[in-house]
Amino acid sequence: MQLSRKIEKLFSYELLESFWEHVCRWTHPVNTRRILATLDQAEFAKLRERCPYRPNARRINRYEDAAYRLGVNVERAQDLWLDRTPPLRILDLGCGAGYFLHVCRYFGHQGLGLDTDDEPLFRGATDLLGVRRVISKIHPQVPLPDLGEKFDLVTAHRVCFHRIDRAADDDWNEWKPPDWKFFIDDVRARFLRPDGRLLLEFNPRRDGSSFFTPELRALFLAQGARIFRSKALFSVDPKVRPQFKQTGR
Repeated sequence: MQLSRKIEKLFSYELLESFWEHVCRWTHPVNTRRILATLDQAEFAKLRERCPYRPNARRINRYEDAAYRLGVNVERAQDLWLDRTPPLRILDLGCGAGYFLHVCRYFGHQGLGLDTDDEPLFRGATDLLGVRRVISKIHPQVPLPDLGEKFDLVTAHRVCFHRIDRAADDDWNEWKPPDWKFFIDDVRARFLRPDGRLLLEFNPRRDGSSFFTPELRALFLAQGARIFRSKALFSVDPKVRPQFKQTGR
């Protein structure tokens, strides 16, 4: 990220949003060590031995650190008020190692993951955590597989399924707004309960200037999204702006 961008962030509304997230977590603290204690550390050590560190796979290697990843996913759950709401049915797209769904289960929710089966580390971790998942890849303009149920919350953290392949300039080819419109419509129609929500969380863009292209932000806002920093939250009805706070059903 360029220095000018870092300085700009220090004096931006984005900083206030980040501060507000931290305040909300501080007012409802969660003991992450208790959640970590639910993991079989010996079995996770064996898993790391079976799936050794890969020099060219930094993104995957980050998931070896269960303590750190649990902390990240506790914060994600807190931001959605999952630590203080009635039990929900949750679908996590791109569930990876399954830490988010494990945290959700600790808070009393039931979850299902969906992801590819390309990474042995993810396969082993979801098995150790007892996280149920469906093996599938998400393609543009293709409906998600039929899961036979609807959910109160559908999540996709650090979205990467929208990256199709690399272009000639070594940047990613990404889904276009019509691809995202198809995806959102599909989730709304087939996977969300009447009061359900869809959360999409994005990585920073390569230039560090934003999480969304102007075209994508415009589409999300037109679909009634509530955009908060890297997150876009949708309700079933595009005319209704959803709340991160879930007060009950």
